[in-house]
Amino acid sequence: QVQLVESGGGLVQAGGSLRLSCAASGGTFSAYFMGWYRQAPGKEREFVASITRSGGGTDYADSVKGRFTISRDNAKNTIYLQMNSLKPEDTAIYYCNEVRSVVRGTASWGQGTQVTVSA
Repeated sequence: QVQLVESGGGLVQAGGSLRLSCAASGGTFSAYFMGWYRQAPGKEREFVASITRSGGGTDYADSVKGRFTISRDNAKNTIYLQMNSLKPEDTAIYYCNEVRSVVRGTASWGQGTQVTVSA
């Protein structure tokens, strides 16, 4: 099973930008359909964005469409989430994971990376 480590979070003012990274080890990274998810305080974890194995296809939650961009570098076993025009409601812990395991309910979650957007 692939191991995932998220990084790049921080504190930013509304309107600012951050770039998150998710480094994978173990497994065959290029075979995985990957996604970003987030969990805000007191709320359930929710889907943010996903990217196909080749990186040719992406999907976004309506709340982030047009502001966030997901990408991947299979040579580096890494996916990214470029977040622009951040809003206070984007404040959450952000996680990456393999989409299929999330859908099946078998995903193991890492520490995530905290994103805090101040008004």
